[in-house]
Amino acid sequence: MSRLSMIGAGYVGLTTGACLAHLGHHVTLVDVDKQRVEGLKAGRMPILEEGLAEMVAEGVDAGRLSFSVDATASVADAEFVFLCVPTPRGADGSADLRFVRDAARQIGPHLRADAVVVTKSTVPVGSAAAVATALGRPDIAVVSNPEFLREGTAIYDCMHPDRIVIGGLDADAARRVAALYADLDAPVVITDPASSETIKYAANAFLAMKVSYINSIANLCQRVGADVTDVIEGMSYDRRIGGDHLTPGPGWGGSCFPKDTSALIRLAEDHGYDFALLREVVAANEEQFEHVAARAMAAAGGVVAGAKIAVWGLTFKAGTDDLRDSPAIAVIRRLRARGARVAAYDPTRPDADDPALAGLGLELCDDPYSACQDATCLVLLTEWPEFAGADLAKAASSMASPALIDGRNLFDPAAARDAGFTYEGIGRR
Repeated sequence: MSRLSMIGAGYVGLTTGACLAHLGHHVTLVDVDKQRVEGLKAGRMPILEEGLAEMVAEGVDAGRLSFSVDATASVADAEFVFLCVPTPRGADGSADLRFVRDAARQIGPHLRADAVVVTKSTVPVGSAAAVATALGRPDIAVVSNPEFLREGTAIYDCMHPDRIVIGGLDADAARRVAALYADLDAPVVITDPASSETIKYAANAFLAMKVSYINSIANLCQRVGADVTDVIEGMSYDRRIGGDHLTPGPGWGGSCFPKDTSALIRLAEDHGYDFALLREVVAANEEQFEHVAARAMAAAGGVVAGAKIAVWGLTFKAGTDDLRDSPAIAVIRRLRARGARVAAYDPTRPDADDPALAGLGLELCDDPYSACQDATCLVLLTEWPEFAGADLAKAASSMASPALIDGRNLFDPAAARDAGFTYEGIGRR
């Protein structure tokens, strides 16, 4: 088994490091955030992710997983160094490689001669070469190994991957990285760095396109009297299409899709190609935020200035505490811009000081029912199981106008109406 150093103990680094330790490797997770490192040493997870705490505890107890704030010391005897640092979206939509380059410069002089540096962060085409330049070590191979983790199911995805993608100009280094995953039952794609880096963006952009497509179909169903749930069932049996990501909702968001679609559009522009299809996908997603907000305003009586609207769900999807680019927040911003008061509840109980909530002026509630008190409309925006089991009659009885916009098609329409609600789903009869 190998010795690995993971630079960055965020979502990708922490999950990947814990899983590689589970596979038997010795992993040191490094982060500049001392508070995060101390928390991990004490068994506190910085993110909500099913199974992560148990996987981390297993690695620590087995002596295969440790934490540090000293990057230079941790890479000195590492055979593989994974770069798992943030690549935020820049002002022009491109991925910002500042943290990737800084990390490479920092560790370059301290790497052993046979080490392999692995870019795990989502990076644009050409990043492997940029990392090699920043390292300043022509004797060190750089390999691309993009992650395909879904928040909420990241541990499962890491241990049961659809594929493992490796991109490297040094064939031996690429094979060595592939060997780290030898115990996983998954196809391995070994290619050049540019193709590996493109695969990640292409996959996420395609999934975003698929979500925007089914949202548009749902909106069409609303107009022609069709039921999108039946349409989806009919589509999903086609093996060329499948049922994954055919779930209508308030739009797509999170830490990956918005950033990666913008980066791919920008990459295309930089190389003289107008990726018009993907630009329209992004525009359709913005329209979906507006569409859901408009339906909530109509359900509230059309005049929402000063009216109270209840919202269930703030995170971008269930199973995570991530508020970054959440569709729920995008819809709320539009409601607030029209003067609505918004009372919201989310099972993760987000902090009012979270940057994602800055300037929203939300009333954060301790339970779903207090959010509904005297509200003119309830909008379900995140598909938490807690909401599926909620007492809808209790919620409706406390509202000034019991209207329900089911932004995730979570509820049974007949049951919602029996509970006293005027019900509207997304593309449902």
